Formats: sequence, C-alpha cells, structure tokens
Amino acid sequence: MCALVEVHVRRSARGVVQVACGVALMLAACGTDEPTGGRADAITVRGCKPENPLVPSMTMESCGGQVVDQLFSKLVRYDPDTAEPEYEIAESIESTDNQTWTVTLEDGWTFHNGDPITAQSFVDAWNWAAYAPNGSPNSHFFRRIEGYQDLQPEGENGSGERAITPDMVASTEMSGLRIVDELTFTVTLSQPEASFPKRVGYAAFAPLPDEFYEDPERFGENPIGSGPFEFVEWIRNSEIKLRRYDGYQGDTEPQIDEVTFRIYQDEGAAYSDLQADNLDLVPQLPTSALADDAYRDDLGERYVEKEALAVSTISFPPESVDDSYADPRLRQAISMAIDRETITESIFHGSREPATGWVAPGVAGYEPGVCGDNCTYDPERARELFDEAGGYDGTMTLSYNSDGDNKPWVDAVCNSIKNTLGVDCVGVPVADFSTFRSQINNREMTGMFRNLWQADYPSIESFLAEVYVTGASGNDTGYSNPEFDELIKDAASLPEEQAMAAYHEAESLLVDDMPSVPLWYTTTIAGYSTKVDNVKITPFQTIDLLSVVIK
Repeated sequence: MCALVEVHVRRSARGVVQVACGVALMLAACGTDEPTGGRADAITVRGCKPENPLVPSMTMESCGGQVVDQLFSKLVRYDPDTAEPEYEIAESIESTDNQTWTVTLEDGWTFHNGDPITAQSFVDAWNWAAYAPNGSPNSHFFRRIEGYQDLQPEGENGSGERAITPDMVASTEMSGLRIVDELTFTVTLSQPEASFPKRVGYAAFAPLPDEFYEDPERFGENPIGSGPFEFVEWIRNSEIKLRRYDGYQGDTEPQIDEVTFRIYQDEGAAYSDLQADNLDLVPQLPTSALADDAYRDDLGERYVEKEALAVSTISFPPESVDDSYADPRLRQAISMAIDRETITESIFHGSREPATGWVAPGVAGYEPGVCGDNCTYDPERARELFDEAGGYDGTMTLSYNSDGDNKPWVDAVCNSIKNTLGVDCVGVPVADFSTFRSQINNREMTGMFRNLWQADYPSIESFLAEVYVTGASGNDTGYSNPEFDELIKDAASLPEEQAMAAYHEAESLLVDDMPSVPLWYTTTIAGYSTKVDNVKITPFQTIDLLSVVIK
C-alpha cells in the first residue's frame, strides 16, 4: 500500500489512462488523422424514447444516453475500441495523494452557443447534480466528493420515494470543489481513490452553460451542449435530430453533417428499414435476425460484433413496493429455475452467454463463476428452495418494455420458471422504455422486471457500486447491505490487488442475498446500410459516430 504517492495524468501520443501506485499516471487524448472533410450528408440511427429531458445529470438510461453522449463533451472520452479513457476537455488531471485532484482544462473549448467552457462550468454543474432537491438520478455519482453529504438530507437513502426540499439539506455546494482560476479547479475526495480520472467520462460529469440554470426543464427540451454534435430538434415519439458542431475542439471530428435518431416502437420495423436502406445504423439487431445467422444473408458484410460491458438481469421490486419476493430463498429458486443455456441458444442464437455473476467480462477484476449453483439450472434444488420459502401465491409477473426486443426471451424465462416451479408466470409489456423506466424510478413497479446494466465507465466498480450500494443511482431493487457498502467503500481507496479482493468479497455477498438474477452477458451485433462505412460499436453498446463515414 502506498502512503504518499505521485499520481498524475499527462497528455501523450496514445492518451490512455493508466492507474498506478508510486509512479506517474498518464492519461491523454488519442492522436488521430485529420478529417478528410465533411460532406453535406445526413444519417439515421435507430433510437428510442428518452425517459427524461436531455440533461446529462438527469439521464441514466440508454435511450437518452446515446443522444446526450453526442451532445456533451466531458473531461475524458472513452476509446471506442478499448473503452480506455482519453483526455477530451481536460488537459491534465493530477494528484500527489489520490485524494485532492487538480483538473486543468484545455483552452478554447466552447458550448454550442459560443460561451467558453471554464472551471466554473464544471463546478456549477456538479454541484447542481449533487444537490438533492434538484432530483438528479445521477446525484450518487458525486458521493465521493468532500461535502456531498451536506447536499443530501440526513439519513436519506437516495431511493427517490419522497420529495426533497431545500430546508432538508445543509448546503448547495460541495466543499470539495474549489476554483483555482478560469481553467483550473480542484476536487477533494472524502478518501484517496486512484480511479477518479476513469469515472469523469460519464455523462453526469459534463459541464453546463449558464443558460441551463435559468430553466433546467426547458433547457432539457432544447439543450446547449459542448460535444461533436449540436441539438436541432426533438419531435416527440418520432425523432431527435443533431448536426455537426463545427467548433468542436476534440482530436477526432465528425465526418457526417447530420444525424437523426429515429424513435421506433418495434425492433422488426427498424430492421426492415435497415434492409431497405431507409435506416443507416441499428446498434443491436433483433433476435429474429440472428436466427440461423439470417443477418449475414440479409446484410452481407454490413454488420459488426463487439463484446459489451453489460449484464442482463431480472430485478426484484423493493420490499416497500412489493414484499412477495422478500425471501432470498425464493429469489434463488427463481434463478435456479431458469434454463439459461437453452434460452441463449434458442432465442439469442449464441449472441448471449449465460451469466455466472453480476460483473461482465471485459473489465479488470471480472471473475467467472461467482454466482455458483445459484445461477445454474437445477430444477430439483429450485423446487426445494421454493418450498422452503413457502412457495408463491398468485401469478408471478415479469415486466418489460415492449418497444424493445424483449417478448421472446421474457416468455421463455417465464415458461422455464413455470415448468420448474409449477407457478404461473407471465410477461407484462409496458408501452415504451421511457414509461418502463419511470415506473421503476418512481417505485411503482410491482413484480419482477427486466434490467440490463451496461458500465458507465470501464471498471468493476461501475457494476457493483452504482447498482447495489445503498441508495446508488442504479439501485432499482432497494437493496441495502451495510457490509457490502463498506467493502465497496474500502475497495475504492485500496491498491489494485487489495481493491479487487474487496470487490470480489462484496460480489460474493450478492449470492446469498440475490437482489437480482444474473441472466446473460451480451455480444452486440449491429447492422448498417450501404450508405455508411467504418462503423464501430463501443463496449458500451453505442455507435461511435465520430468513426462513421459516408461512402
């Protein structure tokens, strides 16, 4: 373990963040070839309905996230191939003790309205997001900054079950944020954490212009960002249109002039449009296209595959909403009743791999087999646990958003549960992803519901801390285990080897508690039209629009 170490980041040719103890830490922007020159061309991408207005700290789901990531730049951007962070707006992020970090911005960056991006742009945005009365779903991401608790009600668990008013908090600003000059600010954490520079590429850490604070809700309908694309219009339930921002200061400039995210209610319709060249990019092909590798005949070589930093699960409702799944033995029985092998082959045709834990492969610290017998199809043991838990009265339900490609696998999972446990189980469709997520976040969702967690940043921490720590932004189940919380807190401040041991110990606690059921890991298979080329899928299951070119 290091006592006082020099840990800093510096711009270099490759620009990869490396976390080390006792040595220089380098993080920099990736040098790329100059753009070949944009043509007046537009492309279309399969989109879906965002849950919230397009504000970075209000967006924690993929429908809005894929748009927000194009609109807003952050201190770092993740490499589309490796997910390693590279400098974007930051010129350097330095620390000598891993606790107080000095952030220096590169000069010349502007918002889409021409206003300069300064240290104040970051500090104000982070304070707004952390201030509990503002109701930011991503507030929890700032919990490691000194003074965060002063912006939260005493004893608040972050569940979102009640409104928080200004009189319930002690401050509007975190004491750990301090402006040094126009392009420099410091961030003091509540404890040393070497991984801090990796986290700040997540959307919640984006800067915001002064105009945002005049009317945040209106801003979210017509956002002023800082990214490679600027906002044009949002036609509800139809499309979101962006255009290239010519003032973008990033090392890699967009090669397309306009991108429209078309909001589809049906995966099949989007795929048909792709085949007809009426849609240019589909980030995830529907399961119907995967059967017998049909997409290879349909698209030829116009597809790309990428292992995703994601894990699909079945989540259980918080006990305060629905206590019928409160017994861990019942949750374990449900998990053992699911024939993952058969479902991944028959429904997903090998594009999914049965999950054996709550952390996806591809991140440092991933350990296979953590879930053990609890994630193994075992009808006999499942029935034993089911009986020990007292069975289940009534019909089990498994909710899902019907504008996604979910019905086939939901029906298959319910049939497996029904056939194994002898209890009725039915899928319950919800109109669209926005409504589905709103019901979950508002603690209105009863019964089981589908979930998919993709890493917000490339770390094992993202899979555990942001989903299962008490009050975490992604904690949809209301799970709370003080021992788990303490292990996660300790892991963040430990050297890598000890940190991984703590993360593994924390994940092992989920085996007995079973707050969710791991289902499968994902290989993303995307398709594209004859119009575009150089299509890349990031490890976060999104299209890298900075790579796409017009043929």
